[in-house]
Amino acid sequence: MSAIDELVAEFAGLPGIGRKTAQRLTYFLLKQPRDVSARLARAVEALAERVHACSRCGNLTESDPCGICADPRRDQSTVCVVEEASDVLAIERAGEFRGVFHVLGGRLSPLDGVGPENLTIPGLVERVRKGGIREVILATNPTAEGDATAWYLQTALQPLGTRVTRIARGIPAGSTLEYSDRTVVNDALSGRREL
Repeated sequence: MSAIDELVAEFAGLPGIGRKTAQRLTYFLLKQPRDVSARLARAVEALAERVHACSRCGNLTESDPCGICADPRRDQSTVCVVEEASDVLAIERAGEFRGVFHVLGGRLSPLDGVGPENLTIPGLVERVRKGGIREVILATNPTAEGDATAWYLQTALQPLGTRVTRIARGIPAGSTLEYSDRTVVNDALSGRREL
């Protein structure tokens, strides 16, 4: 396999990158000065060498514990459970949540061979069992797998006596009922609250 084909194949293996985009990226790099490719290679290598999972929450970090777990201003008694480290970024970007996180490393998906033992569920249960956690917020995605994961977690955590909540679902701000599908409208109606 040629160097060009090898790089195209590597890019095409990334999520959201098809073969044509992989080819465009490869030929773009070939047109750039050599130092551009060298910087990219160094950045990818540094990523693999320095980034790892936080021993407390599973978030991706260069320090252990991560900056969120180590921040004394964070509410250590409130844990938001997410599927992936990228979900931490989305919640942090919103700027309102002041608790800490637990990254599962995926979601239950029996068809793909992903069971509870393939995720960080035992670590979460142990974290809650140790005490000091007042609330666990389940922020798995609103998909069949995300809902199944949330249900499994609620079942596993409920006997420990900690409050378990689920993020709200419904019609996004700025959207309209007219363009919302049936599931979104049903979620919005069942999740309604007092004004």
